[in-house]
Amino acid sequence: MKQFTLGKTERLKSRKQIERLFKEGKTITVTPFKIFYILEKELAPVSKTSSLLFGVGAGTKHFKKAVDRNRIKRLVREAYRLQRNELNVKLIENKLQLNVFFIYTGKELPLYNLVYEKLGVALQKFTKITDEIAETNS
Repeated sequence: MKQFTLGKTERLKSRKQIERLFKEGKTITVTPFKIFYILEKELAPVSKTSSLLFGVGAGTKHFKKAVDRNRIKRLVREAYRLQRNELNVKLIENKLQLNVFFIYTGKELPLYNLVYEKLGVALQKFTKITDEIAETNS
C-alpha cells in the first residue's frame, strides 16, 4: 500500500527549486493546466529519495476563496497520486530527475473525472519525453 501514498519526499517544496522551475523550466499546456517542468539527466543531490517531484497550484484570479483553491489542489493531487507510477518507473530506469509543477488555469471548479483524464494525458506526454531522452542517451 505504501507505493500509492504521496509523501513529503515526493513533493516539490523547496523555494529554490520552485523558483528555478519557473525561471529555467519548460512549459507544456494541457487545458486546463499549464505545466512547468525540468528534466535532468542525473538525480539532484537534494532529492535522492525520489526521482519525481510534484507541485500544484491554483490562482486567486478566478478562485477568490481558499476553499475552492484547496479543493482543486486536492483533486489534482489525488489524480496524480493514482497515475504517477508508470512515469516514476521510467524515470528510475533511465536515471532521470523530473520536477513538475501543475497550475490550474480553468475558470470553473473542475469535476474529478476531467482532472483525472487531463492529468493522465499530461503524464503520458512526460512518459514520451522520458523515452525520447533515454533513446538519445543510448
